[in-house]
Amino acid sequence: MRFGWRAISGPVLTAATLLLAMLFDRVIPMPSPAPLLVGIVALAGVLSGLASAVTTAAIAVIGATLFLLSRHGVSPSFADLVQLGLLAITAAGTAGITGLMRERLLGTFAAERRSHATAARLSAALDQVDIGIVLLDAETRAEFINRAFRDYFGLPDEIADGKPPFIALMYHGRDTGAFELPEDELGTFIAQRMEMVRTGDATPINIALRTGEVLRFVCAALPDGGRMLSYTPVTDLVRHTDAPASADYYRSLRDPAGRGLIRYLRVAE
Repeated sequence: MRFGWRAISGPVLTAATLLLAMLFDRVIPMPSPAPLLVGIVALAGVLSGLASAVTTAAIAVIGATLFLLSRHGVSPSFADLVQLGLLAITAAGTAGITGLMRERLLGTFAAERRSHATAARLSAALDQVDIGIVLLDAETRAEFINRAFRDYFGLPDEIADGKPPFIALMYHGRDTGAFELPEDELGTFIAQRMEMVRTGDATPINIALRTGEVLRFVCAALPDGGRMLSYTPVTDLVRHTDAPASADYYRSLRDPAGRGLIRYLRVAE
């Protein structure tokens, strides 16, 4: 037990209460201070924990005994003994309950602080990587969007921090022209991505952006029903030694549905 104002407040208040009760009892008959002493024991447990509460309870029982002896002499009645016994049981129980509850609450608060600190460090670390990361809850609302995703899709912070649903992120990419797709294919593309997220389909999908970058999209199902979406840049899969005129061809090979390759062959014809 650390000695501070919290630790000594319970014993000091108990001793002061008993001394005042004995002093006034000589002038005006005072009722038993037992209820007040039990309240002080509870206060000590809340302020400083189990050790202070137990010390306060011991002082309360000893002081109450002296109070009764000063009133009735060395031969207390049976009713006085019963009152002392009840005070001892109640004070001990109150000390144990409040002290243990305080330790448990402090442990919970400490665990929450550690959890928040870990989450903050993880969030800062994910903001340093070039892989776009989006964490969705069970209702597909974005609980976390890292810096890379915001940069790839031009997502303002005020929207990202507002926990938007995944469908809103897809519509934002459509409205800003982020996807390198014809307008008549955007609706099907968005519907397919929504279905993948809904079912937790982990099949990798390459997404071409207007900026020339290509991101590999992967959806991972989480145990709590949420989803983790990753957007890994794979633009460098187009070899730098290849002819620049063939870049569209190599990008089309990464289209799992083959639509890009078909469009390329039609143009080449």
